[in-house]
Parts: sequence; C-alpha cells; structure tokens
Amino acid sequence: MRPKPGIETIQPYQGGKPIEEVQRELGISDIIKLASNENPLGPSPMALQAIQDAATQVNLYPDGNAYYLKQDLAAHVGVDPEQLILGNGSNEVLQLVGETYVSPSDEVIYSESAFVVYMLVAKVFGAKSIITPMDGYTQDLRAMADAITDQTRVIFIANPNNPTGTMVTKTETEKLMARVPDDVLVVFDEAYYEYVDRPDYPETLPYLHEGRNVIITRTFSKIYGLAGMRIGYGLAKPDIIETMNRVRQPFNCNLVAQAAARAALKDAEHVRRSQEINAAGKAVLYEELDQMGLEYVESEGNFILVHFDRPGDEVSDALMRKGVIVRPVAGYGFPNSIRVTIGTPEENERFVNGLKAVLGE
Repeated sequence: MRPKPGIETIQPYQGGKPIEEVQRELGISDIIKLASNENPLGPSPMALQAIQDAATQVNLYPDGNAYYLKQDLAAHVGVDPEQLILGNGSNEVLQLVGETYVSPSDEVIYSESAFVVYMLVAKVFGAKSIITPMDGYTQDLRAMADAITDQTRVIFIANPNNPTGTMVTKTETEKLMARVPDDVLVVFDEAYYEYVDRPDYPETLPYLHEGRNVIITRTFSKIYGLAGMRIGYGLAKPDIIETMNRVRQPFNCNLVAQAAARAALKDAEHVRRSQEINAAGKAVLYEELDQMGLEYVESEGNFILVHFDRPGDEVSDALMRKGVIVRPVAGYGFPNSIRVTIGTPEENERFVNGLKAVLGE
C-alpha cells in the first residue's frame, strides 16, 4: 500500500542515541550522553516528588484540558488560560499547526539548518517548503520576508536555533513582522528560551497581546529537565487555540507529566542553578575548544556546534567508543561537525579529554 505523496521522501527522525543502546552495541557501562540537549541536573526535586505522588493515580485518565497546569502556566507567563495549548512535547504543538493550518496548496517558510520538524510538517501535509539560506549560522529573517507569497501559510522561526545555537534579534524580528501579511501564521519556536540572557533577544508575547497571528512554542524538556515526560505548550490568540484544540488528540498530556510540570514551575531556584551551570560550562568549553584550535559557533542554548577537518560522524563514533555520546549533524548541512550538550563540570571534562584523545589518534 502506497502512502500519500511526500511521505516516501521523509527520512525517519534520528534522535541522539540512548545510553542503553550504546551499552548494548559496545558492551561498555561508563557512558555519558551529551547528544540531546537535556538538562544535566535532571528535574527539580519538587518535580520528582510530584511524579511519585501522581504515579499512584495512573489508573485514571488525565485532565484532558490540563486545567490546573494551564492556570499555573498562565500566571507564570502572563497570559490568559484560553491562550494556551498543551502538547506531548512542543513538537506536538508544531504538528498541530500543520494539522490545523497547512494544506497541499500552501507554502511553508523556514530556514536551512533549522529544526527538522518544520520540514516534516510541510511534507506530511503536502505543502511546498520554501527554505531560505542562513546568514552565516543565523536564520536570515530578511530572506524569509522576501520569500513571502500569496501562497505562504506558515513561517517557522527557531529562536535560538537548533543545532547552530544562534538567535535572531529584536530588531530583525520587528522588521520581519512589519512585512508579514495578516493571513500568515508566524511560529516562534522557543524551546531554549530560558537559557538566553542577551538584551537584544526578542520578546514575542507582545505580538500575541496585539492580536497578531503568532504561535509561541515552549517546552518543559530542556531547562526544566522533563524531556522524558514529553510535555510542552503553545501560546496564541484564543481563536487560534480553540481551532487547534479541534484536532488535538484527547488526553495528549499524561497525568504524571502534568503534575511534574506544575511542580517544576514552582522551583525557580532549580531553573537558576540550571542557567548558572550552563553558562559556566559554556565558558569552560569555549576555552578548551580555543586551546585545541577548533572552530565552533557561539551558542545561546545549552549546546555547542563544533567543526572539524574530518567527518563529524567519525568524531562522534570515536567519542562514543570512549563512552561519550554526542550528536553528528550532517543532516543539518554540517557534515564535518558535531553538536555537544553542555553538561556538568565532570561531564564537560570527560568530553574534553575524550575529544583530545580522539583528535590525537
């Protein structure tokens, strides 16, 4: 049986290898994973307690509308609950954008070397992908604005971008938004929002408050350390949220994840510590990479894109045999690069020592 047009051209998404798979393949146990941009501190202790407490209720269906989590999120972000939609990770919210708004006759704009899910959304729903070039390692919002046509339906912007770690600025965003027609939906994918501390980072909530057709997606997977819970959210006008809820699967956010997310929101100290360990680790890795004479892209997230004079797959495989899992990124247009998550001081030291050994072999 043949799938609908476009599906056969999609390569299945390959995430960072899990520790268990590497253990099976190589027969080694002392492994660290720096491949998927997870929080090295793990979840908040408050979230872990909430997980334990909620586990006794898993015989029950979750609140399909996530009422209490929406109340907490609304207060935390500064929106009304009616402006929130929950997803099985923010990835599902991106998928819901496609299910709700993208048709085969439409065009979807996104940058080269941007998050692969944007391409998946376009292909699954039969739209034409308009892929704009990067400006160095940064998404070119002027090129995106120039690419808008009467067929443009959605523009995806990852800020910061994965895997480059770069961000578009407030000024660049304002110039783009001034050129976006009212019938085009702009999606700001802000999975790494909490890691950014630059003053020129664009705050996108005002566009929502102005009634613009925007969706802002964020997640509990990164700084909150709940990647395994699969819970994220989207922010948009109530009419957009109401329409997306028509296609959202019932009970898409499980009971334990909702409880963990509510607890995580209350632990501001854990978020602060996560930001501090990331900033300190980033500085250490920059210094070590400089000393090794390696090129890299300065990052606003919790990961770094590092370049080599050899295929990144080779570097990744060699590091994996030393028990350090990183992410090769040839599929994003960087065949001689890897992406490494910033870990704990001990994990960063292990990566550096492993990389030095690999480059010396």
